[in-house]
Amino acid sequence: MRIATWNVNSVRQRLDHLLAWLGETAPDVVCLQEIKCVDEQFPREAIEALGYNVVTHGQKTFNGVALLSKFPFDETRPRLAGDDGDVQSRFLEGVVSLKHGVVRIACLYLPNGNPPNTEKYPYKLKWISRLIEYSKERLKSEETFVLAGDFNVIPAPRDVYNPAAWVDDALFRPQTREAFQTLLGLGLTDALRAASDATGDYTFWDYQAGAWQKNNGLRIDHLLLSPQASDRLSAVGIDRHVRGWEKASDHVPVWIDLDLDGAGSA
Repeated sequence: MRIATWNVNSVRQRLDHLLAWLGETAPDVVCLQEIKCVDEQFPREAIEALGYNVVTHGQKTFNGVALLSKFPFDETRPRLAGDDGDVQSRFLEGVVSLKHGVVRIACLYLPNGNPPNTEKYPYKLKWISRLIEYSKERLKSEETFVLAGDFNVIPAPRDVYNPAAWVDDALFRPQTREAFQTLLGLGLTDALRAASDATGDYTFWDYQAGAWQKNNGLRIDHLLLSPQASDRLSAVGIDRHVRGWEKASDHVPVWIDLDLDGAGSA
């Protein structure tokens, strides 16, 4: 089973890219972030024509997340618990059933938090705290569980081209990284780091200053796995070539393969 995440940066603007990538790689489940449209405007017909079930949690102009699945959804749920006043569309959970049992996938678009000297950074930290509480509860179920999306977190210096330039950025501040480590401390596994210790495994390159051409990237798109999922991890990949497409998103897809017929190791 291949599960992928991609901040598509406006699904209607990048629909051709999305369809090309889906046709090229045929993932079983896809988590999309920054769809930047309301549910009614999501181009579901073209995606459904490729055999996907589509669920969206959209928002006009900003944010928005979607789940695509070749399997029917048993259930879906939008919004992250913990703040009824939070109206931003940043979270969508889905459950699918396979022969071995259920797989739960949560798609998230964690707040950026910049500038950090504004209310945006406390909002980011509060959102991560809510995510930690959600994850604690989900891990109690001992399900095959994948938490995937644009976390807007650079976990470690090897995940950014120039760590010194990012020390005061909301993505790399100590509190941000500590919160991410708290998530891992619950028992979640960073899928890519389970497979590779390499530097330069980036998932985002800014549009400014030739970042893509210079490989001035960041790793901020992650798939975190419950113990039941990490035991079945067989491969991890970053489709970085997609960043070179014309008018590309500034993020690229990241994916995992789970061997759900038995245990695997990346």
